[in-house]
Amino acid sequence: MSEKFKLLSNGRLLALPATLAVLDPATEQVIAEVPDCTAELLDTTVRAAQAAFAGWSTTPLPDRAARLQALARRIGEHADELAALLTREQGKPLAMARAEVLGCVHWCRSFAAMALPVAERTDAAGIRWVTQRVPLGVVAAIAPWNFPLSLAVWKLAPALLAGNTVIVKPSPFTPLATLRLGELAADLFPPGVLNVLSGGDALGPMLTAHPGIAKVAFTGSTATGRRVMASAAPTLKHLTLELGGNDAAIVMPDVDVAKVARRLFMGAFLNSGQVCIAAKRIFVHDSIYAAFAAAFVAAARAAPMGPGHQEGVLLGPVQNRPQYERVKDLIAATRDAGHRFLTGGEVPEGPGYFIPPTVVDNPPDDARVVVEEPFGPIVPLLRFSDVDEVVRRANDSEFGLGGSVWSADVGRARAIAGRLQAGTVWINNVHLLDPQSPFAGRKQSGIGAENGIEGLLEFTAIQTLVG
Repeated sequence: MSEKFKLLSNGRLLALPATLAVLDPATEQVIAEVPDCTAELLDTTVRAAQAAFAGWSTTPLPDRAARLQALARRIGEHADELAALLTREQGKPLAMARAEVLGCVHWCRSFAAMALPVAERTDAAGIRWVTQRVPLGVVAAIAPWNFPLSLAVWKLAPALLAGNTVIVKPSPFTPLATLRLGELAADLFPPGVLNVLSGGDALGPMLTAHPGIAKVAFTGSTATGRRVMASAAPTLKHLTLELGGNDAAIVMPDVDVAKVARRLFMGAFLNSGQVCIAAKRIFVHDSIYAAFAAAFVAAARAAPMGPGHQEGVLLGPVQNRPQYERVKDLIAATRDAGHRFLTGGEVPEGPGYFIPPTVVDNPPDDARVVVEEPFGPIVPLLRFSDVDEVVRRANDSEFGLGGSVWSADVGRARAIAGRLQAGTVWINNVHLLDPQSPFAGRKQSGIGAENGIEGLLEFTAIQTLVG
């Protein structure tokens, strides 16, 4: 029997007649029913958030920070429950789900410690100029299905601290943990300040086009990001868009091959490759290519795959049927093009959206598996022989989200990293993120920044007082 969840609107937890089914991607069985928000309820929620903005925006920042600290404590107190929900709806291993929940605690606490800058000066005529940051209004925070809880918190924490009211919309594939977060937070904020609305494919466009929304913070695909931008254009909404990536990893010949292969295996296949900053194109120097490929494939073949709640599982299923079919299509296209699989390439029969880790041996740079963002458990290994060559090839992408450089010579690695057209480049590491440091994409990987003071300021407008 499936569970029923409620959404949070204007301080009230509501069930609705119309519901959406939520599946466990490991079994394809319905595990819950969630409310399908109507246009009327969205209008009501936006009006409530607008009304709440007057009081929340003038609440002293330390008091807003205290509410965020309370939210952090509440999430921490329910970490096991939230992690179990994440695993059931998203498919990721339970340890990874718990890490995501505890990351939300850390993010809330970190933003609660931040302050908004104020710049003051008095000119030669004795006139005082004060430039401050003020909140925007109602923020729509739209989170994806790969890290549904953490990427919601990345948005709602700075938005609330800055004095905005927020409407969170989780993906219809993974709404459970976020709706539960709304239940847990219902008594922590004044009515209308934090709202959580679940709904189907129609809800997102209604939200991004709504004239009462001042800003949209969205994480998702580049294609959807373009639609969000177009929808927001008529009312010139503020936007933060964290979109797709096709991150290049560059492995120099002086590395510890076995160690780096293991690290990059997780860099590519964490969350079954459903990570915007996954290593999606792995460039390996000719002189170590064979050894690296052997070690990388060994790691792939040794990785336990199964339902995320099972002990010892490292790789769960692809999260949803449409993405599962897209990855299967990419594997079929790779096979049809005659490219060689070092491991994987076959999709097992049976329930669940399981695809074993698939490694492609040095396909050409114009192959689909190189050009496209797969967002699943498939990655190409690519040979290179020259630094200038590999930098050019790594930058030959419409994306510019992240990347990594691996070398025993850290200075050389940093020099190469500085040449990559990406918002974040790791040196001998991957996936390190911190609420104190901005995360941003270049080219078609996004607009604006999340995290750090830069991410906080994305939820504000500049106001200068003169006199």
